[in-house]
Amino acid sequence: MSEPVQAVVFDVGKVLIEWDLRLIYREAIPDPAERDWFVSHVVTPQWHFQHDAGRPLAEMVPERIAEFPEHEALIRRYASHFNDSIPGPVPGSQELVHELAARGVPIFGITNFGAEFWPPFRERWPVFDHFRDIVVSGVEKLAKPDPAIYALAERRFGLPGSAMLFVDDNADNIAGARDCGWHVHHFTDSALLREDLAARGLIA
Repeated sequence: MSEPVQAVVFDVGKVLIEWDLRLIYREAIPDPAERDWFVSHVVTPQWHFQHDAGRPLAEMVPERIAEFPEHEALIRRYASHFNDSIPGPVPGSQELVHELAARGVPIFGITNFGAEFWPPFRERWPVFDHFRDIVVSGVEKLAKPDPAIYALAERRFGLPGSAMLFVDDNADNIAGARDCGWHVHHFTDSALLREDLAARGLIA
């Protein structure tokens, strides 16, 4: 028998709050095909991940401008308008956080998020007031699915992975947590997560 879940650990982007890089350029690049090209070739998720992993914007942005000087203004827009990439909550997920908190279930977070973007983002979302601690990759310079970030979370949260349920939309992150002995839920929508939490006796 595996150890019962004592706490729930949430990813943030695309689990609790929607995220789409293309939205930064909705006004600056009106043509959808051109916008998709730009986010696939210039300001890409892979390039953005460097900030999640701890690289400062002061290094990343000038370096990218040097590669794509014709897109300087649009590259700078990534840093100045990042919050535009966050349109709103994932339907139903934050309600689950409130229900867990009401039942006294400890709630934590592990998010791949840039250190410079995190503070203004965090201020916008009172749902995080329910979280006892959140490991932010850009602050720690460790990113999922590196096993070291799960080990850090265990030390910070004061529980072994075998006592925590990790919820993430990214299959690689889920596999990384499972390999470290965590309970996992690969998030696709809040209805299925609700079923899982209820089956574990964490919500009614």
